[in-house]
Amino acid sequence: MANKKKMVSRRMTVLIWLVIIGSVIGSLIYFEQISILYVLTTLALVALLLIVGFSDLEGVARGDEGDTA
Repeated sequence: MANKKKMVSRRMTVLIWLVIIGSVIGSLIYFEQISILYVLTTLALVALLLIVGFSDLEGVARGDEGDTA
């Protein structure tokens, strides 16, 4: 019953976002707005580096902990 109440699944949401982002990038390339594309790419890379930089990797368990030689 809980699954029927949810209108759009997580996978469908991701696919919708991918189509939107792909169409924006495609239209920027088509209309030759490469400078805007460079700025958006730079901002996306900065956001990715900030996420990785502030992520807490100490609490992540490694898969090979039991294989100490």
